[in-house]
Amino acid sequence: MKLAIAFGIVLSLLAVSSAAERFDFFYFVQQWPGSFCDTSRGCCFPDTGKPAADFGIHGLWPNYAKCHGGGDDGLARRAVLGDDAAAVSLSGVGRRGKCWPQYCDDENALSPWAIRDLVSSLSRSWPTLSCKSGDSFEFWSYEWKKHGTCSNLKPHDYFARALALKAAHNLTEILAAAGIVPSGSDTYSISSVSDAIKKGTGFTANLECNRDTDGQTQLYQVYQCVDKEAKQLIDCPLHMRSKCGDDQVKLPLF
Repeated sequence: MKLAIAFGIVLSLLAVSSAAERFDFFYFVQQWPGSFCDTSRGCCFPDTGKPAADFGIHGLWPNYAKCHGGGDDGLARRAVLGDDAAAVSLSGVGRRGKCWPQYCDDENALSPWAIRDLVSSLSRSWPTLSCKSGDSFEFWSYEWKKHGTCSNLKPHDYFARALALKAAHNLTEILAAAGIVPSGSDTYSISSVSDAIKKGTGFTANLECNRDTDGQTQLYQVYQCVDKEAKQLIDCPLHMRSKCGDDQVKLPLF
């Protein structure tokens, strides 16, 4: 009887272990709203109104240190394209992408009740700017379904830890302390942006740029690497290529 019980416990532990998603770190991604909006596609404000002129959370994404069978090219593509359908079509195909896990539990939909105490904070810190929908909860639900279900976290923990990371490392204040502030005319070297973030957080971030309607380079997203518990910044296991180059970049007014 004791042997049977012990065997049952082992089987249960194996089942839990096999159910846990294996990944190496999180990308915690924040975007500058002015750079999102100052492109040919434009933007739309969420149902809660115009967000503050502050870096907003785009997502908390489990990631592999190396692509599974695809080299590092998929990660470079992600840096250029961001988290959208085009990136999925390149390397993150299917239920388990080569470079990151995604859609790990299609039945685990986000419940409004699960994050009811976080809604006001999420509205401020994780707003949607897409014109596809101004519904913030729809945006959070998408991020949860695609990335959160692979995080080994419960919904409340997933969103609460992202909010905590943003609060602990306020990128807008960190850059302002280095004299890098939103402007209609000033530009900044990409190295000065990178150095300011490293000085303010203790860790080097990966930077993504896009181009405004005049073709000028602007700082778009900041990718910070986070441990598998989504609690602490870490040194990034890899470097992502981006379109920033050595250009001077804008931080456009919003």
